[in-house]
Amino acid sequence: MAASGFPMKPKVYPMPSLNQFDGFLFDMDGTLLDSTPCIEGLWRRWATHTGLDADWVLQHIHGRRGIDTIRLVAPHLDAEATLKMLIAEEQQTLEGTTAIAGARALLEWLAATQQKWGVVTSAPRQLAIAKLAYLDLPQPPVLIGAEDVRHGKPHPAPYVQGIAALGLPASRILAFEDAPAGILSARAAGLAVVALRTSHPDHALGDASWIIDDLLDLQLHASMPQQPEDAAC
Repeated sequence: MAASGFPMKPKVYPMPSLNQFDGFLFDMDGTLLDSTPCIEGLWRRWATHTGLDADWVLQHIHGRRGIDTIRLVAPHLDAEATLKMLIAEEQQTLEGTTAIAGARALLEWLAATQQKWGVVTSAPRQLAIAKLAYLDLPQPPVLIGAEDVRHGKPHPAPYVQGIAALGLPASRILAFEDAPAGILSARAAGLAVVALRTSHPDHALGDASWIIDDLLDLQLHASMPQQPEDAAC
């Protein structure tokens, strides 16, 4: 079912209305929610404990699966065992995670109007479910997590799988991302991409089709009640 009456406000380039698409795929961290303090604190502590330069490690975490980051920055370690340890710690430290402005109203609208949508994340499925539940955001009908693909972003595999799960042609699906790796993944899968300026400057988002500040830059259906966004949860 195509979304109707849900136009976007132009930000960088003239943007289409959402009724031109039949499905929507979202990255999670930096797109629907912000757990940056939790994630960066976790990786910084791990890097310090491992004897790695924390600032250097942080340059390689955004938009990538955790296991890919570990293999890149610490190839001498058991990546799977290290990842399990990091996931267990992250699930205990969700405090400070917040919803991206506009995310709650958008997801609730998609769910209420029975749109086809899903989340394509570099996080493990269990952690993605936990983060969305922590903020009481709708759980996606389609969820592609880190363990669901052989190759993570920027490889197109995550979005290719998301497209297949929605059962729509790529030309009918709009992706939302915040990181260069995710944008490259979605574009390589044949999707138009809206990038959010939540984690990277515009010049790093240049491969996106459009750039917006946050999800409040989407003008919601006129019949939807206005809902205050969570400042923190």
